[in-house]
Amino acid sequence: MPGSKEIRSKIKSVENTRKITKAMEMVAASKMRKAQDRMRAARPYAEKIRNIAANLAHANTEYRHPFLTAPAERRNVGFIVVTSDKGLCGGLNTNLLRQVLGRMRECEQAGQGIEATALGNKGFGFLQRLGARIVSHVTGLGDTPRMEKLIGPVKVMLDKFAAGELDAVYLCYNDFVNTMRQDAKVEQLLPLPAERMEADAGSPGWDYLYEPDAKTVLDELLTRYVEALVFQAVAENMASEQSARMVAMKAASDNAKKVIDELKLVYNKARQAAITKELSEIVSGAAAV
Repeated sequence: MPGSKEIRSKIKSVENTRKITKAMEMVAASKMRKAQDRMRAARPYAEKIRNIAANLAHANTEYRHPFLTAPAERRNVGFIVVTSDKGLCGGLNTNLLRQVLGRMRECEQAGQGIEATALGNKGFGFLQRLGARIVSHVTGLGDTPRMEKLIGPVKVMLDKFAAGELDAVYLCYNDFVNTMRQDAKVEQLLPLPAERMEADAGSPGWDYLYEPDAKTVLDELLTRYVEALVFQAVAENMASEQSARMVAMKAASDNAKKVIDELKLVYNKARQAAITKELSEIVSGAAAV
């Protein structure tokens, strides 16, 4: 059994760790509320531009945008991987990257080339270790998603798809469901799934007047539409990150408290054993005299 001094030192160390995890839990809770507010504020815009893009895509039949055209076969596939910049958020990034790895291996087995864009430091490091071809990346996104930081890396993928260098692009992120649940998603971003566009489109029964022309309007709108989807994915991932970090830090604080209670019990036993031993020695010495 370790001595009382070693146990006291260990208790002090765990108490200091618990103070850190408790502070991180409170900071994550504060950031989580702000991240959830930003995510919910962005949802109506994403929903509206999704409906407009779907209606325009179905209303005009003369011009078919490249983002809506599925190739006959897939030779090269792109992945936009959205992760956090920091850790200590439980299995949030691990669960997502496991799904990404599984999808990439399926593409490799089908003989498809893979290119990747990393949004976040954890995904960037994972893709580097994997040896994937990273065509663009951005790290240091902070606690607030900024469209100006995302446009550059995402545009690389959009240009490659429009040029025919990629036949499909997947968006990988954590979808915020609630504080205790975040779902890892790997969904097709390009070409825009026909069933999704049909679900988002209403039945207006009319065509539109385009100024200057349909091609210019659709090109600009669908580009903004895809960028809005990526921005919403980043906002969802940030809300998921703060929620997962708060839950992970709360679990760490609770575990630290249990460890402290167990160590205090061991310390009390060791202290009682030491006192009993000293009393026994005193009694034995007195009896010997």
